[in-house]
Amino acid sequence: MAPATHDALPVLDRSGDTPLHAQVAALLRGFIRTNKLAAGAVLPSEAALCVRFGVARSVVRQALAALATEGLIQRESGRPATVAAPQEHRRLVQRSTGLYEQFAQSGVALQTRVLAFARAEPPADVAAFFGTTQLLMLERLRHVADAPLAYVRTWLPADAVPGLRADDLADASLHGVLTRRFGLRPGAGRNQIRAVAADAKLAKLLHTQTGTPLLMLQGQGMDQHDRPLEWFTTWHRAEQLVFDVDVSMGHESVHPRLQDAPAERAEPAESAHSASVANLADPAEAADVAFRPVPRPPQDATSPHDPLARAQALVAELSAELARLRGQA
Repeated sequence: MAPATHDALPVLDRSGDTPLHAQVAALLRGFIRTNKLAAGAVLPSEAALCVRFGVARSVVRQALAALATEGLIQRESGRPATVAAPQEHRRLVQRSTGLYEQFAQSGVALQTRVLAFARAEPPADVAAFFGTTQLLMLERLRHVADAPLAYVRTWLPADAVPGLRADDLADASLHGVLTRRFGLRPGAGRNQIRAVAADAKLAKLLHTQTGTPLLMLQGQGMDQHDRPLEWFTTWHRAEQLVFDVDVSMGHESVHPRLQDAPAERAEPAESAHSASVANLADPAEAADVAFRPVPRPPQDATSPHDPLARAQALVAELSAELARLRGQA
C-alpha cells in the first residue's frame, strides 16, 4: 500500500512548553483518525517525517513509540509504520458495574473528563423515575489512550450525594465514589441498547462525523435499598466497543415492543428499535432481554415440550400485551 500523504499536517509550535515528540505524536494521531486511514495504511518513513517536521530522528521515534504503545500503529524494524487494526473493547451490559470498573478488571486504563456537573431540570421520564425534580446532571467524556470512546450523561438525586463535586469524578469511577463516600451501592436495574446516529454535538465530542452510527446504552439503576440511584445514557463509538450479554437459561425471556415512534437518532426519547437487558435480583448474573415484563402463563407440567402448549402460551402472552396497548390508546 502506498504511503499516506501528509501534506495537510500542520507545523510544530517550537515556542511552547509541549515537547516536540508529543506534538508530532498528537499530529500523527489526529491525521490518522481524521483521514480514517484503514488498517494496514503505510505512514511516511522516519526520514520523511524528519524532513516534514524539521526534527531529529530521535524525536520521530519517540512519537512513533507512543502511538505504538497506544495500539494505533504497528512498527517493524526496517519498514515504515502502518496503521493498526482498531482495538475492540468489550462491555457486559447486564452487569450493574460501570464501564470504569469493567475496563479496570481487563487492565484497560479509562480516562474520564467531567464536562458538566450541576443541578438541572430533568426530562419528564427521568423525574418520574426518581419521583422528584431535585436532580444533578453529570456529563462525562470517557477516553482510552486519549481517544474518545463514550459520552455519558447521568442523573443523580441531589439529596443523596451532598457535597459531591466534579473534581471528585475526574478519572474516577462514579460507582466507586458513591460507595466510598455515601455508602450507596448499585443494585438491580434495567438497561436498553439502541443504535443511533450521531448528531452534531455527539460527533464533535467523539471525534467522528455527523450521522455516524453509535451504540447507545441507557439504564435506570436502584441502590442496595431499592431506591432510585441513577439514570444514565451512554453513547459509544460503535467501531471500538462490543456489547457482551451473558445468557442464563433460568432468566431468559424475549418480548416484542410495539410502538409508532419515529426512528432513533441521537436522543433516547426518539427511539424506534432497541433491545433491553434487565438486571434482576442478581444483577451480575441475570440476562433478561425484554422491554416490558409480561406474565408468562403457567405451562402444563406434564407436557413441557408440547408444541400446542407452547403455542397457547405465546397466544396468551400476545393477547395480554395487545389488551394492555388497547387500554393505553
